[in-house]
Amino acid sequence: MDFGLTGKRAVVVGASKGLGGASAVALAMEGAVVIALSRSGTLPDGLAPEVAARMSARALDLADEAAVAAFCDEIRADPVQILVNNCGGPPAGPARGQTREAWRKAFESMAMPMFALTDAALDGMVAAGWGRIVTIGSSGIEVPIPGLVLSNGVRGAIAGWSKTLAAEVAAHSVTVNMVLPGRIATDRLAQLDAIRARNSGQDMAAVEAEARATIPAGRYGRPEEFGAVVAFLCSQQASYVTGSMIRVDGGATRSH
Repeated sequence: MDFGLTGKRAVVVGASKGLGGASAVALAMEGAVVIALSRSGTLPDGLAPEVAARMSARALDLADEAAVAAFCDEIRADPVQILVNNCGGPPAGPARGQTREAWRKAFESMAMPMFALTDAALDGMVAAGWGRIVTIGSSGIEVPIPGLVLSNGVRGAIAGWSKTLAAEVAAHSVTVNMVLPGRIATDRLAQLDAIRARNSGQDMAAVEAEARATIPAGRYGRPEEFGAVVAFLCSQQASYVTGSMIRVDGGATRSH
């Protein structure tokens, strides 16, 4: 199936590795011209030459408000058709005892850059009458993950923003969706598993086996499986999918 993305300009945030990297690669494989943003300013490892040729790496630290504002000015002047929002997770921790400063830092580092980048990208999308906004979230939006209250809370706010925005721009043929990963085999997941192992006194193998037992698919997801869903949501064929949250979690979320 041809997704109709050849020549479309895309910005993917957090694209040097992990879920953002997989999303950037999936878009480039479909013919999109991808600007891969990350703090390191590097492309994902192991790219095929034909995929790397459609990608360019840019260094951008979402915590640098001035740098984010400057990049927003760039994409207003030279519009993109696709934006994949992505951000790292805040420190793990319980709901009790979180300080005002901790909540402020989590919101300003996760949500505010997404809002700014999206507003900037939307100017060109609305003017052209076509665009795709995809935000990478977390299964914790639907079923809060124990010990990750800052992530659960801020990503929940982002979900409300995404749904509201979808209704505002749908008439301009701009879609706005979220993709909610479950346990996808990334460095971030390994970090969280290591924290869980340390706190429980178990070894990593036991923690991973326990987690896999809660997933109907019986395994962790692969980043490329996640990236494929992002690419589809950016496709011409997905033009009637907006305001949605798509789970990529092997069936682990069972609340709805």
